[in-house]
Amino acid sequence: MKRYGYILILIQFFSQGILGQINNDSLPDLDLAKIAQVNQSDSYITFPMDIGNLEPLMFEANVNPSFVIRERKESNLMAVLTSQITIRMFNEVSYPVRTPSYIPQITIYYLMGDKNPTDHYTLFGKLAHHSNGQDGDFYNMDGNINLLNGNFATNFFELGLIRTSFSKALNASKFFKSSLEVHPRSWMLDELHGKYSGFRWNNAFFAYKLPVKMGHRGSVKADFSLKAETTWFLDNINDWDTFDIKRFSASLTFYYHPKFLEDIGFFVRYYHGTDNYNIYFQHRLDVIRFGIMTELLRF
Repeated sequence: MKRYGYILILIQFFSQGILGQINNDSLPDLDLAKIAQVNQSDSYITFPMDIGNLEPLMFEANVNPSFVIRERKESNLMAVLTSQITIRMFNEVSYPVRTPSYIPQITIYYLMGDKNPTDHYTLFGKLAHHSNGQDGDFYNMDGNINLLNGNFATNFFELGLIRTSFSKALNASKFFKSSLEVHPRSWMLDELHGKYSGFRWNNAFFAYKLPVKMGHRGSVKADFSLKAETTWFLDNINDWDTFDIKRFSASLTFYYHPKFLEDIGFFVRYYHGTDNYNIYFQHRLDVIRFGIMTELLRF
């Protein structure tokens, strides 16, 4: 009887292990590299059909390659180097490309606790430089900011937390990020003091809707994703009141990956807030944009 009892215990043990493996196989593999990829901005190019108060453009392009530094794939600690560049080609005579944004950066990620595929937290810290590669005077003779070749430069660091989770009901991977971004006064141009926010609270929510029965298809891409991002300026800027709506920026992006395309898809984005294109920071935008995006995240 004892022998049969041991056999039953072993059968139960292995069956639970197999069932557990099946359940885990049906879940997305959210390793640290994928979490970092979600946190890095996407590479994209817009169509010349913006709706809103943005200057007429032929396109805006964001090129953001990532170089991963880690000991091995299973590491809980990882660094990502990227040489992010954003350019705008204006719909004017000769189609000029003016004052590109250069944002080289290094980000350190640390995955806390075990590698639970459905629920875990990641700490990150970023060190970055943001400039436009120009050396002209910040102001024109009339006192307005020199948008043509005026010098813009700032350095900053960002500290934050990312929570990763999975919704079985929606079959979607979800990410929530909250961080503080700091531009010390000594790290930015004197002309930016009091005009360009040096203390920001950033929040973001990302949701990736996965295909049905993805557990038996190997590496797959999400059918579509939804991204909501907000920024609140916390420091003394332009003598704005603490709760002035001008301190708030927000964007909502919907991305769709059609089955007939391999590595790119289409996106539509609504943005409200200050212009993030370097020296254009005093412009306030309300714009809907369309384009293609190379969202290479795979599960």
